[in-house]
Amino acid sequence: MPVQSLLKDHRLTFARQVNCDNFNARPNDEVSLLVIHNISLPAGQFGGPYIEDLFCNRLDPEADPGFCQIAALQVSAHLLIRRDGEVLQFVPFNQRAWHAGASCFEGRDNCNDFSIGIELEGTDTTPFTPAQYQQLSRITLLLMQAYPEITPARITGHSDIAPERKTDPGPCFDWDSYLKSLESVAQGFADESY
Repeated sequence: MPVQSLLKDHRLTFARQVNCDNFNARPNDEVSLLVIHNISLPAGQFGGPYIEDLFCNRLDPEADPGFCQIAALQVSAHLLIRRDGEVLQFVPFNQRAWHAGASCFEGRDNCNDFSIGIELEGTDTTPFTPAQYQQLSRITLLLMQAYPEITPARITGHSDIAPERKTDPGPCFDWDSYLKSLESVAQGFADESY
């Protein structure tokens, strides 16, 4: 299946599209970095509507004691990959999602300006699922084809671009396996003439 059928208007055709207002225009139309995150709401719990609610500015601060501190935040990511591999897209890839915050990559500040943010439903201390790795690898290869400035050397964790503030995707994220899987997925793409 050609890339054009999987990625249209800077959106994944196989993702569930969610209306989100937490984005704006990129200052230079540059897309050259991929940032991997993790998130769970409430902390350590999976499933439920709360991540989507947070990104859509409708998180009920009364729904959990931990929500009162974050309910007013205006944040987003381009994608969320759920534990079962379901993919939700909140922001088109050519727009600036608000996922990285104060950040720096190779001497450049404000990584939101030039990055795509992918959230994995999980925690620093919980292994991610095979379905998540499978989707993440597939999506990464699609993004690398659509936005060729994203290379394996320009895939990073939130903790790497904001080390004093963030720890995600955390020690349970298997970077070696993920990066190796990109090679096998890439070979599969080549074999099917993507």
